[in-house]
Amino acid sequence: MRKKPVVIPEIEEIERELKRERYKKRYRSTLRSTVWSLVIVAAVAILVATLWMPVLQIYGTSMSPTLVDGDILISLKESSFEPGDIVAFYYNNKILVKRVIAGPGDWVNIDEDGNVFINGEAFDEPYLEEKALGECDITLPYQVPESRIFVMGDHRSVSVDSRSTSVGCVAEEQIVGRLVMRLWPLNKIGKPE
Repeated sequence: MRKKPVVIPEIEEIERELKRERYKKRYRSTLRSTVWSLVIVAAVAILVATLWMPVLQIYGTSMSPTLVDGDILISLKESSFEPGDIVAFYYNNKILVKRVIAGPGDWVNIDEDGNVFINGEAFDEPYLEEKALGECDITLPYQVPESRIFVMGDHRSVSVDSRSTSVGCVAEEQIVGRLVMRLWPLNKIGKPE
């Protein structure tokens, strides 16, 4: 017959206290690692949003009807653009959003009715509701300088863009990125066209 071990109440109390202390230590360790993980994730998200995928809000009407005041979009840092891409760029401590019309070396011509010609061929612009020559003080036809792009807003009658010498063609170092996705309003979420 086995003898039952004698349990001393003080030992039971010491064991309970040891368990409680071990639990507190594990809890603190888990809490600390969770907080550090959240800090690291937040820092990475901020870096991504700032350096590679800036989030932009549209102000004004120069890109309507494609983009309207209050739209929120994600841009993607890139170095090559195609005619028709929508880009954001720095201009006088502001960020402007316009559509790429022509690249380096291309010849741009715009007639009195607002029809655009690139290298002598009519440029198809299905996104426009109205065509207009707008504020144009450059000599046409105009050749886009090296390492620059020619941009225009979709609301041609009010947009100040590469047709004006005050803005001119956009240098590569001015570009924030190409707009790749609309986040707001929710009913228009997706790629801006």
